[in-house]
Amino acid sequence: MQPASRRPRRPVVRRRFPRPGKWLLGAAVLLLLGGLAFYYVYQRQLHRYARRAYATFFSHQLTGREHTPLLTGYTVHGIDVSAYQGTIDWQKVAQNRVRFAFIKASEGVTLRDARFGRNLRGARRAGIYCGAYHYFQPNYDGRQQAELFVRTANLQPGDLPPVLDVEAQEFHDVARMRRGIATWLRLVERHYGVRPILYSNYSFYQRYLAGHFDKYPLWLAHYEVQQPTLAREKWIIWQHSDESYIPGIRGTVDFNVLQGNFQNLLALRIPPRRAGTEAN
Repeated sequence: MQPASRRPRRPVVRRRFPRPGKWLLGAAVLLLLGGLAFYYVYQRQLHRYARRAYATFFSHQLTGREHTPLLTGYTVHGIDVSAYQGTIDWQKVAQNRVRFAFIKASEGVTLRDARFGRNLRGARRAGIYCGAYHYFQPNYDGRQQAELFVRTANLQPGDLPPVLDVEAQEFHDVARMRRGIATWLRLVERHYGVRPILYSNYSFYQRYLAGHFDKYPLWLAHYEVQQPTLAREKWIIWQHSDESYIPGIRGTVDFNVLQGNFQNLLALRIPPRRAGTEAN
């Protein structure tokens, strides 16, 4: 056996690792490609979030004179509002080709919109055709919600039809929700003598409502599209934006268009009550 001091030394094998710069460059390229792919798929939504963030950040600088161009290809434009819009100069709104407005009246079984009365009176004085809407809460009784709306809205012959806004996701049973919707629509139709309009957004409608309430006119909310995906014969009003501006309102407002012309709008109105009849 050789002495330990005379044993031959094993050659040292040095492992070569890629330089850190190459790793960082590869990671950066992958991150860039992934970001571009994500942007390509979700660019509409990202633009929407960016606009909303910008509007929120600079909301204190708004004057109420901002103006979003009206959607081309349609002749009858309208808005929908609630207390969220604050004080509205309806005369200025009317001067900017707004022909109709749906105003929030109530929600659930107890809530009445604090600005409903003044908004309705102001819009009427400005010559805008008005309707009222109820925000449906699916876990509450449909009859009680209908009764609250009728007591609050006080729509008259010549006004636009009542609207049921159905979009709240917090419900336990879809069948129960549909029964409540059907009850509200039936009772309000009986009261006013005109079929109410059903409002919902595209995804909610397709998932929960399509095929169940087809005899009622549909007001469809569908954003960031050139045209609603739903066939034109399925809807009568399209809410194409919820982040538009119109002189007379300080802040954003929903923009809508009606299929057809001004005569189609007039044809929607609540009919005169026949002599000797009263609303139930």
